Amino acid sequence: MDRQVAATSYPASLSGSLDPKISRWLWLLKWLLAVPHVVVLAVLWIGAGALTFGAGFVILFTGRYPRSIFDFNVGVMRWTWRVAFYAYAALGTDQYPPFSLRSDPTYPADFTVEYPEHLSRWLVLIKWWLLAIPQYLVVMVLTGGFGVVLGGPGHFFTGSGLIALLVFVAALALLFTGTYPRPLFDLTIGLDRWCYRVLAYTALMTDQYPPFRLDSGPTEPSATVPTGDYTAWDDGATPG
Repeated sequence: MDRQVAATSYPASLSGSLDPKISRWLWLLKWLLAVPHVVVLAVLWIGAGALTFGAGFVILFTGRYPRSIFDFNVGVMRWTWRVAFYAYAALGTDQYPPFSLRSDPTYPADFTVEYPEHLSRWLVLIKWWLLAIPQYLVVMVLTGGFGVVLGGPGHFFTGSGLIALLVFVAALALLFTGTYPRPLFDLTIGLDRWCYRVLAYTALMTDQYPPFRLDSGPTEPSATVPTGDYTAWDDGATPG
């Protein structure tokens, strides 16, 4: 008997919609076109790193993430993801990213994090290094290093790792066929989503551990899933 249960949604939500028409050759120049964003984001990530360090002390004593710092840091991550989506973490659009920390409904990529009303005081001491080690190992495979987890615009130009390999294959497909293979795009976005979930966790924005689960596709998984005779858990199902 089929039944619907609520799927576990992660507080960090990443989306990216593939534009139907992408230039065959523009990806060859995106490293240059993205330079203005890289310069600005390099400065913003320095500020975000310092503010995250300060927020950690506030969480340690109050259990709350200062809202103004939280919004700024999410904005930096959102800006980073838009440029990464435009450039070599996805190549999902030729629409030039806006210079903004805010969500832009006209842009095909977005990143948000739900604001936590309360965070564990003691977890702030260990989750960003000790608890995150298994996730760091996964991200190293996906990005060829710590990539986006350490912040900064270097994620746009990842030269190794699984994501870079998939995007390179997509670029060749664009060059020779003019078409971005949809299954390849969905998989790439899923891997990017995994990295940004880890980023939100290690930036102290949530106590919910990132799931070891690949949610591919342009948007987050739906709120409900059919389970049949199974009970749904974060990373799988067990017979009920």
